[in-house]
Amino acid sequence: MIKNYVDSLKEFWPYYVREHSRSGTRWLHFIGNTNLFFWLLLAIFYQSLLILAIAVISSYTFAWMGHFFVERNIPATLRFPLKAAICDMIMYYKTWRGEMNMEVEKYTRIP
Repeated sequence: MIKNYVDSLKEFWPYYVREHSRSGTRWLHFIGNTNLFFWLLLAIFYQSLLILAIAVISSYTFAWMGHFFVERNIPATLRFPLKAAICDMIMYYKTWRGEMNMEVEKYTRIP
């Protein structure tokens, strides 16, 4: 079962990358995820559900601004919440490593 999910993530990744083809969208996601980690640490430290809610809402605000105003598409989270969340963390990691632009070129290239 895990292997099938990993395989489906590999199939989902190109779609996810294409949905984040503009650098502005990817940077808003990066800011949103950094924001998420900051608020999550505070939520854990203070053991606060309110701060946890702030973490989620404020982080999605950054990401969704990218989709609605930069990319002009519907966030994948609305249709594929778990896969999108996992791919978002992959994109965050690849952005830190400077690899995300290559991923976009790879999956948005017209053959």
